[in-house]
Amino acid sequence: MTADSEIELKEAFQRAQKSHNNKAKLVASLKSRYNKLEDKTLFHEEFVHYLKYAMIVYKREPAVENVIEFVARFASSFQCQPKTEEQDEEEDQADDEEEDDDHPFLSFIFNFLLESHKASSHAVRFRVCQLINKLLGSMAENAQIDDDLFDSIHQAMLIRVTDKFPNVRIQAALAMTRLQQPADPDCPTINAYMLILENDSNAEVRRAVLSCIAMSPRTLPRVIKRTRDVKENVRKLAYQVLSEKVHIKALSIAQRVSLLQHGLHDTSEAVRGIVCSSLLPAWLQLLDGNIIELLHRLDVENCAETALDTLKAVFGGIPADQLLQKRPELDDRKLIPTDALTCENILLWRALCEFVKSKGDEGDEMLEQVLPDAATYADYLFGYLKVVPALTEEQRADFSQLEMVMTKEFISQQLIHLIGCLDTNEEGGRKRILAVLQEMLVLPQTPSSLVFLLTQKLISLVSDDHKRIQMVAEIISDLKEPMMEAPQPVDENESRRQQVQLAGVKVQIMEVKQTLEECIAAQDFSRAAELKVSLTELENRRDQINKDISESCQPADMDVRTEKNDPETLLRCLTMCAELLKQMNIKTRIGPTLSALMSSLILPGIANAHPSVRNMAVVCLGTCTLHSKELAKTHMVLLLQIAQLDEAKIRISALRAVVDLVLLFGFQLLSENSAGQKSALSQSPGGQEEVTQGEEKGDMQEDTAQSIVMMLSEFLDDEASDLRTETAEALAKLMYTGRLSSAKMLSRLVLLWYNPVTEDDIRLRHCLGVFFQLYARESRAHQEVVEESFLPTLRTLMNAPATSPLAEVDVNNVVELFVELTRSSALMKPSTNTEEPCVHDYLAVRICSEMLKDSTAPEVRLYAKTLGNLELSRDETVRKDLQTLLQELVQVVKDRVCLRALEKILCNLVDSKEQAELLSATALQPLDVNTDDITNDDLAKSAKRPKRGQKKACAAKGGRKPSRKAESSEESDGENVPEAVASLRPSRRAKTAALEKTKLDLNPLINQEANVS
Repeated sequence: MTADSEIELKEAFQRAQKSHNNKAKLVASLKSRYNKLEDKTLFHEEFVHYLKYAMIVYKREPAVENVIEFVARFASSFQCQPKTEEQDEEEDQADDEEEDDDHPFLSFIFNFLLESHKASSHAVRFRVCQLINKLLGSMAENAQIDDDLFDSIHQAMLIRVTDKFPNVRIQAALAMTRLQQPADPDCPTINAYMLILENDSNAEVRRAVLSCIAMSPRTLPRVIKRTRDVKENVRKLAYQVLSEKVHIKALSIAQRVSLLQHGLHDTSEAVRGIVCSSLLPAWLQLLDGNIIELLHRLDVENCAETALDTLKAVFGGIPADQLLQKRPELDDRKLIPTDALTCENILLWRALCEFVKSKGDEGDEMLEQVLPDAATYADYLFGYLKVVPALTEEQRADFSQLEMVMTKEFISQQLIHLIGCLDTNEEGGRKRILAVLQEMLVLPQTPSSLVFLLTQKLISLVSDDHKRIQMVAEIISDLKEPMMEAPQPVDENESRRQQVQLAGVKVQIMEVKQTLEECIAAQDFSRAAELKVSLTELENRRDQINKDISESCQPADMDVRTEKNDPETLLRCLTMCAELLKQMNIKTRIGPTLSALMSSLILPGIANAHPSVRNMAVVCLGTCTLHSKELAKTHMVLLLQIAQLDEAKIRISALRAVVDLVLLFGFQLLSENSAGQKSALSQSPGGQEEVTQGEEKGDMQEDTAQSIVMMLSEFLDDEASDLRTETAEALAKLMYTGRLSSAKMLSRLVLLWYNPVTEDDIRLRHCLGVFFQLYARESRAHQEVVEESFLPTLRTLMNAPATSPLAEVDVNNVVELFVELTRSSALMKPSTNTEEPCVHDYLAVRICSEMLKDSTAPEVRLYAKTLGNLELSRDETVRKDLQTLLQELVQVVKDRVCLRALEKILCNLVDSKEQAELLSATALQPLDVNTDDITNDDLAKSAKRPKRGQKKACAAKGGRKPSRKAESSEESDGENVPEAVASLRPSRRAKTAALEKTKLDLNPLINQEANVS
């Protein structure tokens, strides 16, 4: 018998620590020795004895990991081989003498681990869960264990997934992978997994659950929700799991669109990459590579932009020589036949053309194979657009007809977008496209939804602003005042007949009037009523004949223009005007043509009764005023009035216009206008009067800015969420550009961001979240504004009544935000002078002063914690001021937690030479327990606090935090791991030192234990 076959247990554990040793040979040798033993008890006890050395090590040391792997392999080697169906039938027929098929050693190991899972050491709990995970994972796919053991493992792991250490929760979650029962709606494991995904603060724990959770209708929404996780790695794994475990048919259209929309626009490049490289290829593979079928699954009519992004991502993963194979079926003209156009193939055509065109010169040759020349395409576009029907109100009630027209309009939009891919350098083709676009804009049956796109493409083909203005003005004129055909003159016989009819009617009117007077005189009122009705009819007939005669007398060669003022026509004209003004260069001045449009179209539109017309007129007015400061002065008051009085949508448009004007010209726009009016009224020379006038102008400018800011402040409390969001965005723009600097408004924005009422307003939350970071990092002056708004924000939150939504806000989170925003290291251009006072210095002084006002207030503990998180500068003056304030606080604050925090800050502030003197001055010197001189109770009480202060000071300098970092696992990112409580107990230090020694090599301890025994 060789030495390997008779290997000792101690030697096996020693050799198992080395990664180069063959674990399979070690397992076989030790198993051979175990099988020869008659009494297994001693072996079990010795095996567990050596296993405990590895279980007390928390750090993922290679030696310890090798031992754990060896133990798992050895224990799983005793697992019974899974039986076939025939063996199961034979076993059922046999006597039930063997009730338990589990091997004694395997049962012993499981029982030992289950008894140890409640150990006080987090290292032991971690290793217990790790071993159970490895043991269950090494079992065969159809392996079976005893029901009682299953329940025991289940209950233990359910407890451990709530452990306070993330690594323990990770291993416990992984250990429960094979304990899931997806078919059971009340499965405890599934419920625990879903709870962890929703609430666990550690990203690695959420990742562990994502990697092992079983897919079911219950768990799928939770997994999809993790694609919006705050951590990049969690989002990435969620998309990976969905691509590997979930069929595209198991997702609803809304879920597919949401996954693609968020995944393709994720801030992380890694997440975007996993969507393009895993999710989309997996879906295409399930659909046999049919891109049209993929678009069918996305409802492209309602999510065209997401579908376009998806197609471009798909094309990005296809080699260039295979791109043309993905094009839709085209005829000889390189066009899709009009009767074969669908929402999917037109979108595929557009996306392919735009993707190929984006390649530049490389894609020009390919583009010629998928698009015709400009003139051919212009005729094709005109032929399709002119047959798009315009529905009446009755037809709109028919859903089938409405759906058909909406589909045709969607296809028309994509065809118009394709104009941007055409080669318009050739003059003939470009002119033909311009002619088609102009003709389509003039046609009254062109759908209103296409006017914006048609105008946009028309303007993009003309580079000169003056030509653009002239062209659009002509189209508006033709649309608003179309040419009407003059009526044809009647012949003389027809004219004579009309004259005879008119004379006859006049005679009848005279006879009826005479009869009517007689009936009234005879008091025959019933007959008089009948005659009155007949008289009215005769008079109407007379008027109609006169009208026909007057129309027939007009000359045949006269052109008649009839002005159209219906809301649809006005909306079309204003839409074209708005797009023209947006595309114009900001330096282009308002000429006679635009002035005429302003007086004849835009200003009358503001007074229109139709809300859509008013809204578009306000947009045009606001855009037009950006091109002329004089025009802005004239209409600024009107825009402010509209922003306060009209409907919510129109108020938003007016608010945008006002903010744009303030951003461009400043708040002095109104004050200049008012000052100019006043100076024109009073022309009196004199130096003193000029000074007074200048002061009045400055006061007027300040009042104007104040009034606009007050208006915006009121809008933040408006019931309309869209108006609130727009106002918050406007304030963010004004503050970021420096037009407005207000700590009060910044505090309002922070409160609005944290307010639970705005939780569903994604645009508001995103806008403010980006603004706070950019604003604070831009300059130190901005950080000072943030610092000034700190205390007012906290006071508002702390004084909020219980019924207010602000009462639910986590104040600690708000404080962390302010601390992070005001860090000097967060600036884009941090100061190189480390001795210069920073914003945190002023914030610390402000907090200390607030604490001194009321040292017994409940928020004092929060303030003390905040002081400990500040990055203070090395300026001596500031440090001395803070030391003075902190010494005063230590004398008046009674809360123990606050005192510890303040004492720690003091120790960090002072130099080592001054520390003893300062501690003595503030009664922080520890009491000598060996002296019996102090008998006064007051002195005894004062001595208790210094001890605590001394411990805290040592903990701040000493080595508990570094040891915690050294013991942290690589699987966890450190979140939610509680810090060790500062303590100087020798037994704890001795234990820490012992643990440090066991991390590198277990052999010394094993040898020492063997020698002692």
